[in-house]
Amino acid sequence: MKLGYQTNTWGGVVGHPAGVTSIKDGYYLTNGSTEKALEDLSSVGYQGFEIFDGNLMQYENKKEEFQILMDSLKLKLIGVYSGGNFIFDEILEEELAKIEKAASLAAEFGAEHLVVGGGALRSTGILESDYEKLGQALERVSEIAKANGLVASYHPHLGSLGESPEQVEKIAQFTSINFCPDTAHIEAGGEDPIEFIKKYKDRIPYVHLKDLKGGDFLPLGEGEQNLQGVIEALQAMNYDGWVTVELDSYDDPKKGAQISLDFLNNFYK
Repeated sequence: MKLGYQTNTWGGVVGHPAGVTSIKDGYYLTNGSTEKALEDLSSVGYQGFEIFDGNLMQYENKKEEFQILMDSLKLKLIGVYSGGNFIFDEILEEELAKIEKAASLAAEFGAEHLVVGGGALRSTGILESDYEKLGQALERVSEIAKANGLVASYHPHLGSLGESPEQVEKIAQFTSINFCPDTAHIEAGGEDPIEFIKKYKDRIPYVHLKDLKGGDFLPLGEGEQNLQGVIEALQAMNYDGWVTVELDSYDDPKKGAQISLDFLNNFYK
């Protein structure tokens, strides 16, 4: 397994301000420094990184600069994380155009994965038809990824249509997209991540790891997750892809990344 890290820990999740009024700018974004994040990850010893679509798009007109940065730090871009509401017909094409733009740029930098979260929760409550709309939109996401040489995965996430195991099962009926399980979100949503991996083993090309304790997301080994069982479940399915640690925020991002890498390195000793 190859070990990577998400850069969102450096700054937390904030979103692009223009996305409030223009769907095409509705990117995920962290206000931290991508350069600092990559320098820290390289010095700690990670092999690759995942990045939010909004932070990647900051290099749309600075491609050479970004490539030189990655090369100098010997880091690979694993993938880009994007998302959308996906259930509102009028804005779907705008959301997909935004995702295509990020996927195309990620592909230029040699990325392998396109990860998307989402599926909006209506103020008036979920409609059963929302699961089919989300599934159909995720099929379009898969097509976008394939056209750009990427592998698409849906990230079940708290606060979305894909929060609980029952909801994920409904979504799975309407799409062939892969899943990127985030072990903490899966458990917080009500399912054992080990059972999730076993259930969807044929649809898991990519994995996010984070620890969980009392509803708080933590570096690996600092919480109560059965991470040994998770890794053993991945090994049992002969998983040989990227394992990306993802932690929304931490007071000392570099230290948090180091704690998680030490856990993984000790596990493999």
